[in-house]
Amino acid sequence: MAKAKTPGKRPQANAKPQVAAGAAAITVDAPEPKKPRTSPGQFISQVRAEGRKIVWPSRKETWITSVMVFIMVVVASIFFWIVDTGLGFAFRYIIALGS
Repeated sequence: MAKAKTPGKRPQANAKPQVAAGAAAITVDAPEPKKPRTSPGQFISQVRAEGRKIVWPSRKETWITSVMVFIMVVVASIFFWIVDTGLGFAFRYIIALGS
């Protein structure tokens, strides 16, 4: 029974690529065909169609999200103040030992 290849497995560093005798090893990809240009009117209608797909949050969702962000800013500020104060105290203690 044949063993299936593992996806994402890389070849080993000392493994040599197998090339048939006389076979060309270089391949060149063909350039992709250019897309047709969009007229300004068509572009504007596409932008309007995409704009209609936007779902705006309600006033309540905006309020709750804003309060949550404010709470996280306060928590992060307190955390960094404690860390800064602790590191400042440790720094002053170490410097006092050297004096």
